[in-house]
Amino acid sequence: MIAAGGTGGHMMPAYALSLELQDRGHITHLVTDKRGAAVPGPLADQPVHILDSGRMTGGLWVRVRALARIVRNIRVARRLLREERPNAVIGFGGYPALPTLLAARSLKIPICLHEQNAVLGRVNRLMAPMAEAIGLSYPDTEKLSRGMRARTVLTGNPVRNEVAALAAKPYPALDEDHMLRLLVVGGSLGARVLSDVVPDALALLPPHLKSRLQVTQQCREEDLEKVRARYKDAGIAAELASFIADMPERLMWTHLAIARAGATTLAELMCGGRPSILVPLPIATDDHQTKNARHLADQAADG
Repeated sequence: MIAAGGTGGHMMPAYALSLELQDRGHITHLVTDKRGAAVPGPLADQPVHILDSGRMTGGLWVRVRALARIVRNIRVARRLLREERPNAVIGFGGYPALPTLLAARSLKIPICLHEQNAVLGRVNRLMAPMAEAIGLSYPDTEKLSRGMRARTVLTGNPVRNEVAALAAKPYPALDEDHMLRLLVVGGSLGARVLSDVVPDALALLPPHLKSRLQVTQQCREEDLEKVRARYKDAGIAAELASFIADMPERLMWTHLAIARAGATTLAELMCGGRPSILVPLPIATDDHQTKNARHLADQAADG
């Protein structure tokens, strides 16, 4: 059983692992919240169980309500685990994973964790002392004690097979007779700053470059029409969506990406070997996106 938080950054690697396990003959179930259940893709190939769970952030009353919800869902998760009797529970971080992991621990079901970011997340930090193994995406992941490190395995961040296949694809031709394809990805929160800045910045390019641009941009749903109008006024061809379902296909033809620095976005960019301009989310917990981006930049500098 795989438990993951409701953002694409947690869900997509959890989905990639579930597909690999299924290919090896295992049965997988996914536990997430309503937001995770709305992510296109991960729900198509396995049973999904929805446990709503609030974040332990905000004011006192918000925290009390979130804690009550977590306690209630531990009971729900215990019933689920008794029914399905999984061999193990694998947590991919995020508060929606917490009730299932705690329930598994109470039933003596082995738990494993995977950390996508360069800093161990809060839920994984809480559960790490109880885990049999902890998969890491970065060798120097922060917030790990010496005792925890003894149980870590450097796995990298799981990606789907179609994303991994990008490593064998050549960089698309780029000369004056070809389109210049730009991919702008804002992550689960849509990155309003990219919607505000990128269209206006591209509008400043000389006409002969603007005529060659083909932009694919992920925006918040409420920003789509505004951003579409900006590109139209600038005379730039652009395709906008609140979620890019065919990311492997888009990456294959991308010349340059402008993106947040979430771990899953970076893993996909690395598979495709695409140059990128990264804009870390400044309010990310423990500033983990900046640390993700620095790791990728250091790798590129080392060749």
